Amino acid sequence: MAHANKVIGSYNLPGELICVDIFLRRDGSYGFDEYRRDPEDSRGWYSIGHNGHLRFPTSDAAFDAAVRTVGWLETNMATGG
Repeated sequence: MAHANKVIGSYNLPGELICVDIFLRRDGSYGFDEYRRDPEDSRGWYSIGHNGHLRFPTSDAAFDAAVRTVGWLETNMATGG
């Protein structure tokens, strides 16, 4: 079954093992979460931020909340990551 949310932005730390996704839900609300993947684990990405339940009216609002919540995101964006 396909995932119900549509990712509209994904921001990775160098090494691409941790990321933040901004997504659009079917109901028109937006959200974000922080994920991790381990190369030795074939299950793929899993939530480490546990923020996916939060709802925002716009993608900008979701992104702003992600920057305030995920410590590395603002620094990574400022350095072009």
